Amino acid sequence: MNKTTLARTLACLFRSGLLSCGLVLAAGLLAFALAAENDTLEVFLETKALETNPLETNALETKAPEAEVFKAQSLGLPAKETDTPYVAFGQWLPALLTQFNQLPEVQAQLTRQQQAELAIQAADRAVYNPELGLNYQNADTDSYSLGLSQTLDWGDKRGVATKRAELEAQILFADIGLERNQMLAERLLALAEQAQSRKALTFVEQQLRFTKAQLGIAKQRLAAGDLSNVELQLMQLELATNTADYALAEQVALVADGKVIELLGDNNLAFSEFIKEIHVFVAQAKQAPAPELSTYKSTLPALASAYQQVLLARVNAMQVKADTSADPTISLGAEKEGTDNKLGVGVSIPLQVRNNYSELQAVADKGIAIAEQGYLARERVLTAKQKHVLYALPRLLERYQDWRELVQVSGAKAAKSLSQQWQAGDVSTSEYLQSRRQLAASYLVGLNLETAIYQSWLTWMGESGQLMPFLNGTAEQISQAPSHMPNAAARTVNQ
Repeated sequence: MNKTTLARTLACLFRSGLLSCGLVLAAGLLAFALAAENDTLEVFLETKALETNPLETNALETKAPEAEVFKAQSLGLPAKETDTPYVAFGQWLPALLTQFNQLPEVQAQLTRQQQAELAIQAADRAVYNPELGLNYQNADTDSYSLGLSQTLDWGDKRGVATKRAELEAQILFADIGLERNQMLAERLLALAEQAQSRKALTFVEQQLRFTKAQLGIAKQRLAAGDLSNVELQLMQLELATNTADYALAEQVALVADGKVIELLGDNNLAFSEFIKEIHVFVAQAKQAPAPELSTYKSTLPALASAYQQVLLARVNAMQVKADTSADPTISLGAEKEGTDNKLGVGVSIPLQVRNNYSELQAVADKGIAIAEQGYLARERVLTAKQKHVLYALPRLLERYQDWRELVQVSGAKAAKSLSQQWQAGDVSTSEYLQSRRQLAASYLVGLNLETAIYQSWLTWMGESGQLMPFLNGTAEQISQAPSHMPNAAARTVNQ
């Protein structure tokens, strides 16, 4: 509102004979203009609103610096005072992993590993035990006989069984490792979604409080004749909309808390967002040379189980050959008949005449081909997913970076200018509310981008089995990074 508008308003008041009222209103308008010029109009009007109607806006009492932070946060533009230090993996992840390792599901996995180790020891035992035979015959001449026989493992059934048990244990360890990666990815994603829902709830709550404050300002402007009743009703409708949005956001936050409690048993675990670590992963993957990337694909932890399945199929073929081999039996016998003593040695070998088990061997050989094709199919699926992740994640991160810069720089300036123009009467209430909704929508888009980044990265890291190796390999390195990251969206949410 410029000086010309102020002069015209005073002239109209003097012509209408409302001198006393005009003086009062002129004083108010003068303070209004001076406050707009000094960029403190909002705090002035909020203070006047509190003095006029303390019951309605009692919860909105703030000091001038807090009001600046409050204005920025209400539009999804966190001020510098609210930026929280960056917390590296090494500072919060160990406590989370301790909680994770205490879960009954993880303890059951450890028991399964111990069971597989015992199975290896059981397989590494002799296949055949010796047999002892005693015989007595009552006749004219009594006879006694004692025999001892032992079947020899010429087909190496013991060695094949040990190899099979070892491979089955390795497959079990690989499956447990992959399962554990997926479990940890699911829980980290639940924590990330909880963080996003809490940020959205805080943002919507700030929107609600800010709208209440603006409604108080609107009432002051209506009393001063600077705002129409229709515009006041628009502001009241905006307050009702913000109230409904807060209820929905609170419901989403409660669902996210419930999911974290279901998966981890507690909803107040130490957690910090890790967009920076995802940047590191994507940068390393993009910089890897083509030969190294090809080798990297073939050594994905998720392929370990499929590769062991191929080796197990080959051992199965060896086991069929061992099980159907003709193992000889050697026997020693001693007999006493009357006064005669006899000693005998015998050897027996099964004759594979009626059945040489060739069909069983052919079936086992086909199993090798099936396992090899299964490995290739699994590798193709993982390679396709990896290409998609390495294609999509950098773009999501670029869009996230663009959003962050626009919200923190351009959006902050636009929000400040918009609020001043509306309070000065240069922008209508409908245009002001529409612009505020656009700024709020841009903040929520950023939250959706963060969620999409976490979901894409964690899903891939869990399915490929890379999550835990990546965390173990980079936690110490990342902990040496700078202690502050100027990212309003990457902040510690759960303390």
